[in-house]
Formats: sequence, C-alpha cells, structure tokens
Amino acid sequence: MLKLNLADFSLEHFMAHYWQQKPVVIRQGFEAFSDLISPNDLAGLACENEVESRLVFKEAGQWQAEVGPFESYKRFGKTGWTLVVQAVNHWSPEVAELVKPFAFIPKWRLDDVMISYATPGGGVGPHIDLYDVFICQGSGRRHWRVGDLGNHKQFAAHAALLHTEPFEAIIDVELLPGDILYIPPGFPHEGVALEESMSFSVGFRAKSACDMLSGLADFVIDKELGKTLISDPQRPIHSHQGQINTSDFALIKAHLQAVLDDKALMADFAGSYLSKTKCALDLQALEEPLEAADWVDMLADQPLIRTGGLRCLYVDATVAQGVCYVEGERFEFGAACQEAVVALCDHEHLTQDLLQTGLQNPAFVSQLTDWVNAGFWYFQD
Repeated sequence: MLKLNLADFSLEHFMAHYWQQKPVVIRQGFEAFSDLISPNDLAGLACENEVESRLVFKEAGQWQAEVGPFESYKRFGKTGWTLVVQAVNHWSPEVAELVKPFAFIPKWRLDDVMISYATPGGGVGPHIDLYDVFICQGSGRRHWRVGDLGNHKQFAAHAALLHTEPFEAIIDVELLPGDILYIPPGFPHEGVALEESMSFSVGFRAKSACDMLSGLADFVIDKELGKTLISDPQRPIHSHQGQINTSDFALIKAHLQAVLDDKALMADFAGSYLSKTKCALDLQALEEPLEAADWVDMLADQPLIRTGGLRCLYVDATVAQGVCYVEGERFEFGAACQEAVVALCDHEHLTQDLLQTGLQNPAFVSQLTDWVNAGFWYFQD
C-alpha cells in the first residue's frame, strides 16, 4: 500500500503553507516507489478509443501534438517524444491506488491520474496549468523548472499546445523515483526527461464560477426548476422607461439569489454536478447478473471494490435523509441508511460491517445490485 512520506514537514504544515500557495519538492514522498503500470501497458491503453491520450514531439524544431488512439509508435524513434494518457486510474486498479495517499483532499476536487512516458529529451514544453498537481516520479529521471506567479504571456506553440514564454525558475531540480513535485495553479513549469522515464500526476481541479453557473443553469432546466417569475405587484409608476432602477436591480438580484439560497436545490446540484466524471469509466458489466442474495453472501468473505474514477459524494444538507450522488445521479435511501451512504462514498472497499444499515434496506440493496451488475462496484477475481 502506498504511503505518503513527509519527512520535512507535517501534512498540516503543507496545507497551511503550500497548498494553493507555492510549489515544493517532496523528496522520497513515496519510498521505494516503482511504476504502477509498464510503458507497454500505458502505450496499449493509448490505442483504445475510450482513453484520452496524446503524443507531443518536435519536428524540424517546431512543436507537434497528435491525439490518440494510436496504432504504432515506431516512427517516433528513441528520443524527443512524450506520450500522455489521461485518467489512467479509471483503467488500472494499480494506478487507482495512487489516489488514496491524497485522501486529505476531498474527492470532489480530484481530477484524475495522468501518466506520461517520455524518451530522453521528451517533454510537453513550458506551460501553466489551472489545477493543483502532485507530479510523482516513477522510473528514470526528469529535470523540472518551476517559475513564480506572474503575468506570463501564453501562446499557441501548436493548435493543441498552449505554452508560456521563458521564465525564471524558483525551483530547478532533478526528480528521482519516489520524489514528488507539488505545483499549484498558475505557476509556469517545464519537465524534460533526462532518460527514459515515467511520471504519475495526481491532479486536483477547482471549478470556475463560469463553469458552475453554466452547470447550474443546465441543472435547473433539466429538472424544470427555477420557473417562478419575477413578481412586483403594486409597483410605483416608472418615470424613465429605459432605466433599470435601484429597486428593480435589487429585485432581479433577489430573484436569482433565491435559487442560490435554496439549500435542497443547491445540494442536489452540487452533488450531481461534482459526482459526474469527465472521462470514460472502465465499466465491466457482468455477463451473468448477480441476484441481491448472491452478492450479499459474497460480501461476507470479500469486499466490494469501487471501480477506478467512479465518483460517489454526499452533501451535509441532505445526507441525513440518506441521499448520495453517484456518477451525476441522485439517490435517496432514507434516514436509516445514512451510515451506509457515508460508507459508500468515503470508502473505496466496502465490507459487510460498513454497509450494515444499508443491507437492511431493500431499496439500498436493490440499487447496489444494479451497480454491481453494471460494474460500478466489483469483487476481486
């Protein structure tokens, strides 16, 4: 089991002084760390239609990028190129284990585990990310430079590559297997492989107000909510027809604010919106579906395992009613199931003890039966 090793400071110190504030190198953050997937298996994933991947390289001194799936890598030679594969934790249980040491950050902030394989001299160029990332060095060595926050000019080095202008490094380091480089949003950085190498990036992304407002609009439209009209009986005579006056402006704001102040609506929106994955899941539906009694009996001997990348969340405002949100959908099982719902969302492995209250609830058992048969949770072969 992977365990995060913070030799120079505590986790509390990291969150207080580094998280979303400044980058830091964590030497041997994972002791005796080895690749969680082989380069060949990673390359194989990038051949699949459902998996997001890209190749980055230079041709005649110009940056190039190609989007997968790929059929072959022979034409790229042995130097100067990088294969990047998104959401590998969705497809590899071993890679999904890398998420667990970072459980001190809530799952709704998790983006994915991106893996890059690079040949000597390979990289994706200097760039700025809009998310927090823990870059965990696997096999090989990479040279990393990280700049400070600032007004860095960005430009399209290629249609699929947004680069930033040269920057002065505040971190200039060679990462060895097991080392971790944490970079908050907005800090320019560039990594170059010194030899054939693998890096495992655990990303955490926050949503912009623009994204969330767009998502909220879609949610209220889909659920046919927020249809109450602005009402202003006994309003005074308006003397300037083209004016939105102070009282009308306040009325408009209050009408919109009423949606944001609806705790039940916002809880359902947040849970549904944030539990939806952006990348495909590796769902292996059972060819011979299990009956409820079958998997409940199996649970006595082995845990149910959540498939990699599946998002299960609960919100304080509604969890007392046994409400949870799984892959963008809302499920309500009643107050007696609260403990089981919390366990369902908090734990990657579900045991009989953790689900005890839920196993007494027919609706919960029926829904979990559907999830197991669809491949959302599975038993280890």
